[in-house]
Amino acid sequence: MKKFFFLISLSFLCLINAQAQTTEIWVVRHAEKDKSNPQEKNPDLSEEGKTRARDLAIYLKKEKLDVAFSTPYKRTRQTLDSLVIPKVIDYTDIKSLVEKVKADYLGKKIIIAGHSNTVLEIIEAFGGKRPREELTDDDYDFIFRLNVKGDKAKVKMSQYGVPHHL
Repeated sequence: MKKFFFLISLSFLCLINAQAQTTEIWVVRHAEKDKSNPQEKNPDLSEEGKTRARDLAIYLKKEKLDVAFSTPYKRTRQTLDSLVIPKVIDYTDIKSLVEKVKADYLGKKIIIAGHSNTVLEIIEAFGGKRPREELTDDDYDFIFRLNVKGDKAKVKMSQYGVPHHL
């Protein structure tokens, strides 16, 4: 009986500890894409985008990221290429992304590369408040840092690289 209560207590403590951990998540839109061929559905980064991807690596150089999540498009992957990340995982929908992070990467440092129409939704899905009304097709320089604890997230918005809005 004592062993049973010990195991229950230990399980309860582990659960409390897991809920108390803060997960640090960086969310960024992919860098500038090559628009030379409007028919191309999966374009590479433009030269400007490659420079911004390098700027992202400089901006995050002191961060020891544990994992990255990217949509299966070349431009999101290439945005993360300059970063030193042990593992990059593709995601296709925000709900499963959030579930995966909460199940497997609690307390870790993560970067997520998304798109102008998904970045703010990702922030909300982790419990954060939208720091901007919207991201336009020209917004490439924003980066969002979320400190997620349980179902709530504190959000800080910054800019990196060459400012898009002067």
